[in-house]
Amino acid sequence: MDRSTLDRLAPIDQDAWGRAARRLEADLRGAPELDRRIHHFYLPVLFFALAERRRVSSRPAFIGIQAPQGAGKTTLVQHLLVLLADFGLRGVGLSVDDFYLTRAEQLAVAAAHPGNRYLEHRGCPGTHDVDLGVRTLDALRELTVGTVRIPRYDKSAHGGRGDRAPEAAWTEVRACPDLVFVDGWMLGFEPVAETRLPDPLLIPVNRALVSYAAWRERLDALVVLRAKDLNFIVDWRIQAEEAAKAQGRIGLSREAIEDYIRRFLPVYETYGAVVPRRFADRTLDIVLDEERRPAFAV
Repeated sequence: MDRSTLDRLAPIDQDAWGRAARRLEADLRGAPELDRRIHHFYLPVLFFALAERRRVSSRPAFIGIQAPQGAGKTTLVQHLLVLLADFGLRGVGLSVDDFYLTRAEQLAVAAAHPGNRYLEHRGCPGTHDVDLGVRTLDALRELTVGTVRIPRYDKSAHGGRGDRAPEAAWTEVRACPDLVFVDGWMLGFEPVAETRLPDPLLIPVNRALVSYAAWRERLDALVVLRAKDLNFIVDWRIQAEEAAKAQGRIGLSREAIEDYIRRFLPVYETYGAVVPRRFADRTLDIVLDEERRPAFAV
């Protein structure tokens, strides 16, 4: 992230920036290098989203957040939603994880691609219900009266392999939001020429990505959080799994989660370096170091 990126967000209300900073100082008290996290990470994302809201003020603004697994995107969105309320705005957060196939459907995908480590478990393109995502995003965009039910995914089900939560556990949105944050590790990835694939087992994943254009088309802007070194992602995901288990949730063993996450590294390498042309002038790009801090300042 450089100075020109923030300049595109102008005009920035410095008083509002200060109030938001003070709120984060209270909410994140005790976090290391707090000023760096607040002023070069959280607040740039917030004001980037607010600028998009001004640009498409007649309807909800949809902000995609592409970030590696374990990078803290869920925590980021939780803080953004709190901050929006201080601006008198309503926000909704959802994840592409909410649109994973059911466990039964995922097992069918794995059976149809025996020996393909990318499709054996949930995660890669080809393991989501793209149409369910489209219907949910469109319902949020068009909400005027009534409610929208957002699917939720239970990652603790089936010993940590996961399953879609029953509808009784889905989230209800009862009022039209001003901003919708959609996060996902592969959100925004686009297919490449098959000759560029480093592994022939990625061919069905690459072909599945074609249908994910329906998600990209519904986003107004994209926040990209990049790991400075892809190997950081392995540790981040292990840490996230261990933290979930420490809270009493069922999860995979350390060995199983490391095996699981390493299957994604070739996908990051293949698709993660390029921002879709659709977002060429509406992208906020932030590089994270091993401690999930912005790797360089504005």
